Amino acid sequence: MHVLVVHNRYSSGQPSGENKVVDQEVALLREAGHRVEVFERRSDDIADRSLLGKVAVPLLVPWNPSVRRELTARLRADRPDVVHVHNVFPLLSPAVLAACADAGVPAVATLHNYTQVCPPGTLQRDGRPCTECVGGSPLPAVRHGCYRNSSLATVPLAVSLSVNRRRWWSGVERFLCISAAQRDVLVAAGMPAERLAVKHNFVPDPGERRAGAGEHVLYLGRLAEVKGVRLLMAAWDEIAASGGVGVPLVIAGAGPLESEVTAWAAGRDDVRYVGLYDAAESRKAVARSVAVVAPSTWLEAFGLVVVEAMAAGVPAVAAGHGAFVELVEDGVTGLLHQPGEAASLASCIRRIATDPDRNKELGRAARNRYEQGFSPAVGLERLVDEYRTAIAGRPGGGDSPPPQGNGNADSRRGARASRGDGGSK
Repeated sequence: MHVLVVHNRYSSGQPSGENKVVDQEVALLREAGHRVEVFERRSDDIADRSLLGKVAVPLLVPWNPSVRRELTARLRADRPDVVHVHNVFPLLSPAVLAACADAGVPAVATLHNYTQVCPPGTLQRDGRPCTECVGGSPLPAVRHGCYRNSSLATVPLAVSLSVNRRRWWSGVERFLCISAAQRDVLVAAGMPAERLAVKHNFVPDPGERRAGAGEHVLYLGRLAEVKGVRLLMAAWDEIAASGGVGVPLVIAGAGPLESEVTAWAAGRDDVRYVGLYDAAESRKAVARSVAVVAPSTWLEAFGLVVVEAMAAGVPAVAAGHGAFVELVEDGVTGLLHQPGEAASLASCIRRIATDPDRNKELGRAARNRYEQGFSPAVGLERLVDEYRTAIAGRPGGGDSPPPQGNGNADSRRGARASRGDGGSK
């Protein structure tokens, strides 16, 4: 099978589970013998643009005409079987869908967050769940400045959501939701249920598994409010005030709360802030953990770090909402705390860190769960199946015609049939 992956890479200055997923899927497909190429832009490159170029970036968020031209030419020249779209913000834009229609190549899109129904993609405002824009106008997000606490910065995202909504819904053959929880939200918002499939992210076997009881409790991820970093600090202070749990908290990552975390950890024996780990360091840190903590206050669409912990035979303490409730079986493969409640998080950390025998049982069950649902073999099978479904054309396609100039599903299938590649190779 010939696959073209389309992705706007996030900044390398902070952890990105999405970048990691894209890289791992590309490697997995190539190892299985598929031909995979990448069409990408990098957010890091924005810094090298001229002042005028930087000013123009928000204008490219809803639509980047040069990307449409470039990608259309590449698709017509290379003729891939399927295009797999990941992130298009901020430099690619939904113009990639028009290019797929222009060239008659079916598109599959992985939805890594909630940007189809929420401009910043978090379903959260002021630290609390928010669905005000879901299924309706994105104007509330602009009014509240939901992206980077700025109404001006939110405008391009809101415009893109409004003008490209039907283009997404009609221009993609298969949407891959990374959890059932995410799919439920999107179906309720009016997205076409027949094209929304659940395909969990997979995690490569780390090659390192926990051998003993573990040396620390680990937070591994972006240092941001929505990830529950402040909640974790409050919970750990409560734990410390009651005598601790015998192991330190290790915080690894970078992000907007880095200075706050650094100041909080300074001079403490029970906390270590270690900065941004590379992939090898992350694997070692996870394998040496008593537990991995994922206290996100927003409704995570997946939760990669939880599955990485499972792969290493390490239980997780995660917030009891969003995708975490389908990743973590409470009391069997880890523990779920009450979302947003520091006391509940502290209680779960105490329980999982102070009962070594129970912790080992949870770790073994977590590893079994990984092997059954999140291994590379499982991930490859599900991914290729979705590609084949997209290539064959969705049942009842063409019932929601795209905007003028975007082609339609029937003509795309006709174009594929005329060149003799209506099925997988």
